[in-house]
Amino acid sequence: MPLSPNPYAALKEASQYVRLFRGKTFVVKVGGEVLTEPKVRKALCEQLALLWSFSIRVVVVHGGGAELDAICKAMSIPVRKVAGRRVTSPEVLDAAKMVFAGQVQMDLLAELQAAGVPAVGLSGLDAGLVKAHRRPPVAVVPDGATEPQLVDFGLVGDIDAVDPGVLSHLLEGGFMPVVAPLSGGEDGAIYNTNADTIAASLASALGAEKLFFLLSVPGLLKDVTKTSSLIPHATLEELAGYEAQGVVSGGMRPKIAAVKAALEGSVLSVHLVSGLVPDALLAEVFTNEGSGTMIVRTLPAAVAG
Repeated sequence: MPLSPNPYAALKEASQYVRLFRGKTFVVKVGGEVLTEPKVRKALCEQLALLWSFSIRVVVVHGGGAELDAICKAMSIPVRKVAGRRVTSPEVLDAAKMVFAGQVQMDLLAELQAAGVPAVGLSGLDAGLVKAHRRPPVAVVPDGATEPQLVDFGLVGDIDAVDPGVLSHLLEGGFMPVVAPLSGGEDGAIYNTNADTIAASLASALGAEKLFFLLSVPGLLKDVTKTSSLIPHATLEELAGYEAQGVVSGGMRPKIAAVKAALEGSVLSVHLVSGLVPDALLAEVFTNEGSGTMIVRTLPAAVAG
């Protein structure tokens, strides 16, 4: 006996989105804090597997900041971050290689395989996917400060070019690429590059329909201490207002910079979604209400008018 007047209503609602997004490309950036807990990682991979089963072309870009911090602590390597971005010494870079292209990626690939997804692990160095140069010292206003300070971020790469050819080949073959946040210089140097920035650059290069950032919070919050202050929708203009109000701080700063870069490129919408709440990604994709924050360039004329 049916348990509700229309037990298939949710399925019917989801089907319209399945038709809309079939064959489209989604880039999903997963923060390291989401990947730390095995149960959460397993649940995430099951969501990614469902997207893949609906013929949505998914590229995963992963971080691993929490794991890198832990490894650095265990090895007595100093950790320094300014405005949400890591300062990368040679010792930190060596640890990042072990964590990003090793521990974090292997665990993620294994879980995707268990979920039935033919995933392929790579980094920005594979086939010249992400080419970068060493970031020169830059003026940065730290959180809580009003005056900029000159910061040398060390062996951090600023992206020069993205060649998504290897990703396109994998996607055409039915594989799910999983990208670690390392980039390469023309001179053979290896750089630690912000995973949010890589995700935005790849999404733009691939002409992705959507870019997702999976977070430890529900989305963009007006008050970081209150999940009830979630901002469900925003335009670039509204986002600038939130930045001016100080709503954006810490690790959210590089994410919002990546959001703007993606929207100013070819990406139609960017979504900030919880990676910890069960099925939050699926709710954001397949329901009218969504679950996180959806950011677009501008409102459609019909809505704005």
